[in-house]
Amino acid sequence: MPVKPYDSLSDIQRDLATGSITCRQLVEHYLQRIDEHQHLNAFVAVYADEARQRADEVDAKLKEGKAGRLAGMVLGIKDVLCYNQHGVQAGSRILDGFVSQFTATAVQRVIDEDVIIIGRQNCDEFAMGSSNENSAFGPVRNADDPDRVPGGSSGGSAVAVQAGLCLASLGSDTGGSVRQPSAFCGTVGLKPTYARVSRWGLIAYASSFDCIGPITHTVEDAALLLEIMAGADDFDSTVSRNDIPAYSQQLTLNRPLRIGYLREGVESEGVDPVIRQKTQEALNRLRELGHTVEPVDFLLLKHILPTYYILTTAEASSNLSRFDGVRFGYRSPDATDLESLYKKSRTDGFGDEVRRRIILGTFALSSSYYDAYYTKAQQVRRLIKDETDALFAHYDLIASPVTPTTAFRIGEKASDPLQMYLADIFTVQANVVGCPAISIPNGTDENGLSIGFQFMAAPFREADMLGAANQLTKLQAVEA
Repeated sequence: MPVKPYDSLSDIQRDLATGSITCRQLVEHYLQRIDEHQHLNAFVAVYADEARQRADEVDAKLKEGKAGRLAGMVLGIKDVLCYNQHGVQAGSRILDGFVSQFTATAVQRVIDEDVIIIGRQNCDEFAMGSSNENSAFGPVRNADDPDRVPGGSSGGSAVAVQAGLCLASLGSDTGGSVRQPSAFCGTVGLKPTYARVSRWGLIAYASSFDCIGPITHTVEDAALLLEIMAGADDFDSTVSRNDIPAYSQQLTLNRPLRIGYLREGVESEGVDPVIRQKTQEALNRLRELGHTVEPVDFLLLKHILPTYYILTTAEASSNLSRFDGVRFGYRSPDATDLESLYKKSRTDGFGDEVRRRIILGTFALSSSYYDAYYTKAQQVRRLIKDETDALFAHYDLIASPVTPTTAFRIGEKASDPLQMYLADIFTVQANVVGCPAISIPNGTDENGLSIGFQFMAAPFREADMLGAANQLTKLQAVEA
């Protein structure tokens, strides 16, 4: 029997309860979809037999009334999340053949609630990129137009949800890498507060920026996944021990909010006219819902990207020093001594973008330039945080577009890294200051390409943000 397309876990669980569908049938449906959409290059490994076995186990639990909260959710995980006895390469040749010896805390927590993991998803190498063109496995293609990028670095994770290859995905967000591809692919992408979700088992890019976040069709599913993944973890000393709200039960706002929107998002000529128009329409809907919506100026906006790239490349140059060809992963066959082993393995194993960022980061941390670049960037980061906190003293949420353009063509910006970096202009602020942010679908342009709308909230105020996002998406669905 053909399986209908599902957009939410609640719909799946309703049909599971009536017996009109089984987890095994769901898995077979998604496996068939993956096979039919191999040209999108969203998955680098598919766990077909394992997913079938897991589906049978969950079906048995459902009959016994003992299934977890995620029973029926078929999930993909980005190729930077460790999963015991499964390969993980961060989209890089340097980790060729590496098999993880443990499972990331976030992954284990969803497994404990009976999620079914169907495969490992393609991404920009070490999560460095805004287009998913930097993977050793080749570029991922946008399901709306295979000649265009899906965004990055969690491009494979977003396309898998967009194209119906799984119900949800887990990605990572260092400067927008969950939200930006979600905007390009018409999905919901959630970046939690820094330290809300344990980073144990996430291959590091920039440790003070990295976050694990879900990509889904609905705000409800994103809230549920966050609720399950969040919380203290003895393996991660940086994770928050704050209480975890019942996000999935708090999606109805009980008061009007004060929402400030970045003036640049609706007035700047650097933002596509159609995105400015769609953003303004979303703001008008929020006013109709009774919220106070006002423009705000963020005076340090032009400093966010350089601050972000100085600090993240510095952290990357340190984090990636562990990949040396000695202990695991790729080792150059042409090495003749220890020094050439390091040089040749890292040169051959890392791609162009990763090498570029390592070199930039090493330069920023060098003794001659440390104070001029790294120290100065840390000081500016503090100023950005202070100005952001000042905004949140007056507003519950900050709204903006997610990206200045819709999905661009594959190869269009590959030769101009600076233009590529500008794709993150509206997303990096949340990572620089550590606050939560969410991307929700906001219509399409004249070519049918998806547009995203973003909310940011003060740290650990995900509940207000999720409530507003849910309210706006529900209204958009009614109007559609």
